[in-house]
Amino acid sequence: MQLLLSIYLTILGFILGSFYNVVGLRIPLEQSVIIPRSSCANCNKVLTPLELIPVFSYLFQKGKCRGCQASISPVYPIMELVTGILFAVSPLLVGWGNELVFCYALISLLVIITVSDLAYMVIPDKILIVFAVIFLVLQLTIREPDWLDLIFGAVIGFGLLLGIALVSKGGMGGGDIKLFALLGFILGVKQVLLTLFFSVFFGTAVGVLLIVMGVVKRRQPVPFGPFIALGALTTYYFSERLIYWYFGVFT
Repeated sequence: MQLLLSIYLTILGFILGSFYNVVGLRIPLEQSVIIPRSSCANCNKVLTPLELIPVFSYLFQKGKCRGCQASISPVYPIMELVTGILFAVSPLLVGWGNELVFCYALISLLVIITVSDLAYMVIPDKILIVFAVIFLVLQLTIREPDWLDLIFGAVIGFGLLLGIALVSKGGMGGGDIKLFALLGFILGVKQVLLTLFFSVFFGTAVGVLLIVMGVVKRRQPVPFGPFIALGALTTYYFSERLIYWYFGVFT
């Protein structure tokens, strides 16, 4: 039964990940996420149902459009795969209760903003507003939050990123600042601070690696949203374990 549920959640994650790709790519362009149907970005060929199978269609087509043979961005299958994996492992990390709904909402937000930031280096206000409403409802219905902690979390998240943006003279985008305010409201003070730590850590590590490999140049803008997403998920899943480990080792 557990295996069947995991397979089901993986497939569900693949399907939703495909939809989140569409949302992340179309909302910044002020386009509908429903129409028109998905098509090749190069030749505008409308994709058939077989070409829309998450993850597997990319593999079967060897990463190329069946019409014009143009390369398909690997971001599509990667985000579908990541969403499927996260949907499958989340019950093992947070349980099968109401918290799982909260977890899936967080995954959905972070996948969408990652796609958008990778494609355009933009995190749209529309996405943040919609998810702010979603998380407000979830906080009211399936959690018993410390509202003062969430409000301070939002203020601190916003203030810290704004301060970094001012000091770095534009090194942090407005979308990143607003996203951290939302994460502060979702996670609270302690976890939003830990999210910032992990985001900077991951961003710095990957940035240095990309520079060493010659993939990017020094001072070349790199989207920070994916690292915020990774930092937020690391914090959400493992913060309590990490804090327990830290104080167990160093105290």
